[in-house]
Amino acid sequence: MDVQRKAAVRRVRVRVRSRVLPGIATLIALAAGTAGLAGCTSGSGGGTTSDSKPGDTPVTAPAGKYRSLPSPCKAADGKRLRAMLPPPDSLTSEQRERLYVGTADTSYDGDRHVGCRWTTQTPGETRLLYVGFERVVSYDRTAASDDDKARQVYVRQLTDAKLPFPGPTAIPSPTASPTASPTGTRAAGSTATPAAGTSPAPSASTGGSPSPSGSPSAPPELGSRVLEDLGNEAFLDDKLSAAGATAAQARNVRIVFRTSNVIVTVEYGVQPSAPGAVPPSTETQDKARQLAQALAERFSD
Repeated sequence: MDVQRKAAVRRVRVRVRSRVLPGIATLIALAAGTAGLAGCTSGSGGGTTSDSKPGDTPVTAPAGKYRSLPSPCKAADGKRLRAMLPPPDSLTSEQRERLYVGTADTSYDGDRHVGCRWTTQTPGETRLLYVGFERVVSYDRTAASDDDKARQVYVRQLTDAKLPFPGPTAIPSPTASPTASPTGTRAAGSTATPAAGTSPAPSASTGGSPSPSGSPSAPPELGSRVLEDLGNEAFLDDKLSAAGATAAQARNVRIVFRTSNVIVTVEYGVQPSAPGAVPPSTETQDKARQLAQALAERFSD
């Protein structure tokens, strides 16, 4: 009887094990899978989460104010062009119209760099005018804005002209003699006064050439300088060619100014035909500045 009872108990235990053990194994497998998934979501090897933080997003500067450029050949009105470039009397009305159309520079990107040129020639002189626009773009606005890059371009041109960077200006001593700037040009408004009984000193903006007539009444040389009332920043570069026995002196005035992310260049040259003739500094600069101011107002509209 005891033998039969023990055999029955063994059969019951076998049945219980055969039913319970597979269920336990299934629970263990499910638990292991859940742990693996948790490791993937929290570990560095998983692709379901990102380690980036909201503060890691780079700050991008806004684009420049100007996205395109106007036509330089149409930038100046006809009345102003005729004043700066008087035509020969021999031209017909149709020829004069063609003269003031201008010749556009070759450009492969009209929204980045454009220019236009005019030339007039009379028996007394030859005059040349150039207007150019350059739109500067920063290719990495996380490092510099379009305006910042345009200012870098402007500063390079200012440095090439050997003009002082704008900033506080020291007040000169009343007894100090005027000195020439690195380019041989005087600062704005400075003129050298010759001593009594001597001829005037060579004009600083001419590179050491004497004044045209040696007379104290000769027009003053305004020279190259930084301008404070044009665009965001501007400078004027005035160059007078050296005098010769048979050649007239040519004057070339270049004005460069920045307005936001655009660099504007105006060049105005006058070449007299008569030997010894010198284009007046004041008149040449005034005409160039008036055109530059009109262009600055056009960009600000």
